[in-house]
Amino acid sequence: MPVTRLKLGKLKVVRRQLLQRYEHQPFVSCLAGLYGCQWRRYQRARAQPGECCCSKVECVSFGLLILTFFLSFLFLYFWSEAQNDYNDFDWFNFGTLGFWFPWSLVLLVVAAALFTYIALLLVLAVCLLSEGQRLYLHWSHKSGIVVTLVFSITATAILSDLWSKEWKTLLLSLQVTAPFLHVAAVLLMAILSWPIALHFFRMNKKVRQVAVLGLYLSILFSLYLVPLGMYSPCIKEAGTLGPAPALIGHRGAPMLAPENTVMSFKKAVDAGGEGLETDVTISYDGVPFLMHDSTLRRTTNVAEVFPNRTHHDASMFTWAELQQLNAGNWFLSRDPFGSVSSLSEADRLHAQNQSVPSLAQFLEVASHSGKLVLFDLRRPPYGHPYSQVYINLTLQVVQAVINSSQVLWLPPEDRQLVQTMDPELQQTSGQMASIQELADGHITRLNLHYSTMSEQQISKYRSENISTNLYVISQPWLYSLAWCAGAQSVTTNSVHILSSLGKPLFLMTPEEYNLMWLLTDAVSAFLITAVFIFHWWRERGLTFWSSSRQNHENGPYSKFRTELSDVWSISSVNVRPDLRSAPSSPSTPHLPTITEE
Repeated sequence: MPVTRLKLGKLKVVRRQLLQRYEHQPFVSCLAGLYGCQWRRYQRARAQPGECCCSKVECVSFGLLILTFFLSFLFLYFWSEAQNDYNDFDWFNFGTLGFWFPWSLVLLVVAAALFTYIALLLVLAVCLLSEGQRLYLHWSHKSGIVVTLVFSITATAILSDLWSKEWKTLLLSLQVTAPFLHVAAVLLMAILSWPIALHFFRMNKKVRQVAVLGLYLSILFSLYLVPLGMYSPCIKEAGTLGPAPALIGHRGAPMLAPENTVMSFKKAVDAGGEGLETDVTISYDGVPFLMHDSTLRRTTNVAEVFPNRTHHDASMFTWAELQQLNAGNWFLSRDPFGSVSSLSEADRLHAQNQSVPSLAQFLEVASHSGKLVLFDLRRPPYGHPYSQVYINLTLQVVQAVINSSQVLWLPPEDRQLVQTMDPELQQTSGQMASIQELADGHITRLNLHYSTMSEQQISKYRSENISTNLYVISQPWLYSLAWCAGAQSVTTNSVHILSSLGKPLFLMTPEEYNLMWLLTDAVSAFLITAVFIFHWWRERGLTFWSSSRQNHENGPYSKFRTELSDVWSISSVNVRPDLRSAPSSPSTPHLPTITEE
């Protein structure tokens, strides 16, 4: 009898060790329920050693899930980094559809929601694989994956066709985010090492083992070496960072007041802007006034005052007619930047009463505050009475109101004649050209779209005393990149935000970056190695116990099937005393019978 009890005690130890890996049944139930709606124990199945983790259909579903994850992440990253140009996107849709709606934010919310949903499904799948479970994805989730995949591909294709320059924005963003994306990618590979190591040591085919491990290690080592080819202007030696770029208010301060109004320009000056940018059009009776669009529909109440002329060119209105229009109500009703709620009641009342300003009014604000002036000049359409002399009209106003040296003259038409008429104007070009061509045109400043940003080009022009202004930069990360690249000034919608930036975001020295890179790789390599060693040790131990159980097949215990695997169990046993005294046959030894309670 003592021998029997000793055997039973040993078997209990064996069972307890075998079940150590299956301690989290509520956790597994929750995972399987959320992933495949398999809330009941009999619905689930464990992937036995050497078996595939799922059927062929489920393998396709899992592969599609991974593909959707990367494509939805790509679109979400692409669109979130395009925030700098959301205003342009919304106004483009306004011009196309005829009504205002914040499409950019809606698209961002939808993209974020779909990516979060796909990411959660992928996390559930990885956790199930980590627990050795066979995958089964519910049909509703499969439908969700297809919807997300179609959305990501369609949205990316449409935006690439209509707004292809935003891909340049994405590439620029990688110059500041790549070091941190690298850390995140290595961390993800470290997390994935758990299920990969588990299934690697449970595979019984060498070909599969080599394929899985080879793919995993090739990706991991590629990530380790990515920083060797990484470039960022914000990784600079200490003391080499230049001064912050000057801020030029794009149509004033359009986040704080209606664009191209006197209030907007005064707000830009108060916020710390060192220059003001606008757009000039000539009225039908020869008065230069401020208007960006070719029509008055977007930024005035022309539909109320002149309902039959909403699509007429702005330059076909007289100055008296323009003065009848309100240029502020649209800002309060449409709230293009989502900033109206932050305005005081006095500012709202002031914005509500804004009118279309003349060029002279704009220049007076700049002259009194000593700010630089940059403006586009739109040529009147054919048939306009001043279509041939619009440059002379504009020059007359400039020379009468402001010091010409404060004006960055951007219009390329008749540049030589303008230079002769007023040599104090700072000739500014909107296109890159050779140093010789710029010198021949007396160009002292370039006004370039931020997507053309290049530290090497900016440095080359600076060496020839040619300044570079980048437009339109409103996001702090993009302003930080322009700062690190050496731009002398930027045109921005957010003077009040960028003026408070004390130093570039993501700025670090090469030594700091190398430390971050090497530390990330070293820590991840240690963790991944530890995970593989742990799974090797555990699977080796379980294999030993699995083989040793054959020695007990004729012993005093029973076996039953759990929902996870075949486990030898003696959770509770009783020896029936009535059988102890039963007569024994020559071929049957006197052994106690064990029954389960």
